[in-house]
Amino acid sequence: MNLIVAIDRKGAIGKGGDLLFHISADLRRFKALTMGNTIVMGRRTFESLPKGALPGRQNIVVTRQPDYAAPGVDVAHSLEEAVKLARTPIYIIGGAEIYRQALPMADTLHLTVIDAEDKEADTFFPQIPLDDYNVMAVEPADTVPPCRFITLRRKCELG
Repeated sequence: MNLIVAIDRKGAIGKGGDLLFHISADLRRFKALTMGNTIVMGRRTFESLPKGALPGRQNIVVTRQPDYAAPGVDVAHSLEEAVKLARTPIYIIGGAEIYRQALPMADTLHLTVIDAEDKEADTFFPQIPLDDYNVMAVEPADTVPPCRFITLRRKCELG
């Protein structure tokens, strides 16, 4: 399982139901990594997407609403159910509660770390247990605001 997220230097991911920053290079990376795969998100994250389901990917929305339906998505009522519905590798794309539930199961974290902060941010990524991960790649991006693409992979437990 993969988690993909853009965070500011304080770990914030959103404000008022929207992303903090819209960085073209980050959006291109998101598309490149998730295309052809399964994306799993909470209902509010899905409803914040300007055009609904993202094309070229299996979209799974996790919600507690029993009769929820939307065009182009599969609906799950728990993260575990979403995992069972997935037909391809999974990318968790938000929001905060889904990230919190998925982090203990994540093999790989694809982070965009933005060198800025939004003092009005109201949604935060859970604390990453850095001792559990190896840094696989760090790529600086020539963006405004500046950011780095960081890939973390869970350490294997031997024995």
